Amino acid sequence: MKGQLRKMQVEQGSPIKYYLHLEERFLVNDLIGKKITLNWSGIIQCIDCQKVTKNSFGQGFCYKCFTQSAQSSECIIRPELCRAHLGEGRDPEWEEANHNQPHTVYLAQSDIVKVGVTRNTQIPTRWIDQGASAAIRLAETPNRYLAGVLEVALKDHFSDKTNWQKMLKNEIDDTIDLAAEKWELEELLPSDLTHYFTDDEEIENFEYPVLFYPSKIKSIALEKVNNFTGKLIGIKGQYLIFENDLVINLRKYTGYIVEFKGE
Repeated sequence: MKGQLRKMQVEQGSPIKYYLHLEERFLVNDLIGKKITLNWSGIIQCIDCQKVTKNSFGQGFCYKCFTQSAQSSECIIRPELCRAHLGEGRDPEWEEANHNQPHTVYLAQSDIVKVGVTRNTQIPTRWIDQGASAAIRLAETPNRYLAGVLEVALKDHFSDKTNWQKMLKNEIDDTIDLAAEKWELEELLPSDLTHYFTDDEEIENFEYPVLFYPSKIKSIALEKVNNFTGKLIGIKGQYLIFENDLVINLRKYTGYIVEFKGE
């Protein structure tokens, strides 16, 4: 199949199901244990304006859209800068529909405890995209800005970054108790934010479709290897995992025009 790469769509299950949509939507799980070929045509199309671009910025944008599109605004990475609740932003209508909406601040488990923010409608997709082994809701806010302010208040205690190499090697700290970590944080929140804290103690656990995990990590770069063939042994986060410790982050190549073959 040929088409423009977008991040894989996910569906919660045991294990999680991953789908790619090129010429048509297909279940990537069906290719695990098989040899696949990924061929990049050399063409990149901006995921916003669809114009051909020589370089990709911010995972799939041409430079103009990267600097002007609401979908690549700074508050995507730093939600505490969001202005959607003020009726402002690069595209106030888009901001209203996507950022001036209920958001969740959460704790995710991997080799450490990570704090993060996502729109309520992106649960559990966001957790799966990060390759979390488990996650718990910490607080619920009416918009992205407040979720970002709350996240910033917790960054001195938890990282907001995922160690992608440890994630792919499945180096999980099984001693982490997310519920206990959550309740210890309640006392650390500024008084004006404590009423957003949720009593929800449900912990969601995730099982990824992986035959075995790599012991080392070697990234595949389509800019250097336009045509790659290897045996797929698993999927985690937005990564395809191959034999011989090779991995590729498909989300990094959003907008690339590729051909995908399974044997």
